[in-house]
Amino acid sequence: MSAPAVESVRAAPLIAGLTTRLLTVPLLRSWGVEAPENHVIVTEIQTDDGGAGHGFSWTPTIGPQAVRALLDHDIAPFITGLPANPETVWDALWKRLHEAGGGGLTTIAMAGVDLALWDLQARRAQTSVTGLLGQRQESAEVYGSGVNLHYTLEELVAQTERWVAAGHRAVKIKVGKPDIREDAERVAAVRSVLGPDRKLMIDANQRWDLPATFKALDVLAEYGLECLEEPIRADDLWAYRRLRKHSPVPIALGENLHTIYRFRDFIEAEAVDIIQPNIIRVGGITPFRRIVELARTNSIRVMPHLLPELSGQLALTLAEPTLVEDVEDASFEQLGILAGPSPVRFSDGRLTLTDQPGLGFRFKESPGA
Repeated sequence: MSAPAVESVRAAPLIAGLTTRLLTVPLLRSWGVEAPENHVIVTEIQTDDGGAGHGFSWTPTIGPQAVRALLDHDIAPFITGLPANPETVWDALWKRLHEAGGGGLTTIAMAGVDLALWDLQARRAQTSVTGLLGQRQESAEVYGSGVNLHYTLEELVAQTERWVAAGHRAVKIKVGKPDIREDAERVAAVRSVLGPDRKLMIDANQRWDLPATFKALDVLAEYGLECLEEPIRADDLWAYRRLRKHSPVPIALGENLHTIYRFRDFIEAEAVDIIQPNIIRVGGITPFRRIVELARTNSIRVMPHLLPELSGQLALTLAEPTLVEDVEDASFEQLGILAGPSPVRFSDGRLTLTDQPGLGFRFKESPGA
């Protein structure tokens, strides 16, 4: 009697190669002299069964060539031959690159691999990444955001009026002028346009020390602030712990924390109310999901930082509704670097999916193509 037939099961495909290219695109609204453009390192992973996954790394200022060099010379040879599984690749790669730094350029580069692998998995499952992870929210609220400290008061007011007209129920502006009285004038003007019911957030981008932050809060807290973002150097845990203990305004930070260990440090020190992980800077979707679970178990709010066409997709997978940041005229679609339609749609201050496979990203060969 012959042995019963055993159905062969195809093992996970293996990574056969990684290719990259760099896109540099001028911003439609300059973020100031230090950031007139953004850099996108486009990644593509090929597998031994003919599959392909598409992702990207991103940096607005520092290190696009360094990120690409890490991907081409250190990451591509290491991941070739590994199973195309994002979580196992991420853990192995982080250990490999840790000698060059546990976060920063290393995790920014890793994001290009991680996103491509999640894109690959979702396409193989014939769904979007949001669908693969499990969509929990039908839509997400979008807040208007601007890199606008260099704007005149009139330009800032006009921007706020555009946000209101677009249906935003929450906005964020930059603070940190040399004279706090000028900050107060600008915040007061924005609050006047918003009225009492819309949310107003302010972001100092690490411009103050602890005493300056307390002085600023004495002046600005009266304007009904939803949160104060990153007033002090992002790595000064001691100062943030002191600040949160005495601040009348919730403290938000996270765009410059690059690992789950640093997020854990700030959460356990009770130094933060809202965490804002940037999906690219932390290394991709894999670590972002882990950071979200850490925050959830500690009852800390999550608001993803920047990149709404990516952050918005992940926001729809979270258990609790969150706000998605949309810097005016800075989405990939508005910058004109997408080769196809955006994976998300903005309407009346909210974000929804357009139901494209994978991450839904295809970048042009060049910004003007």
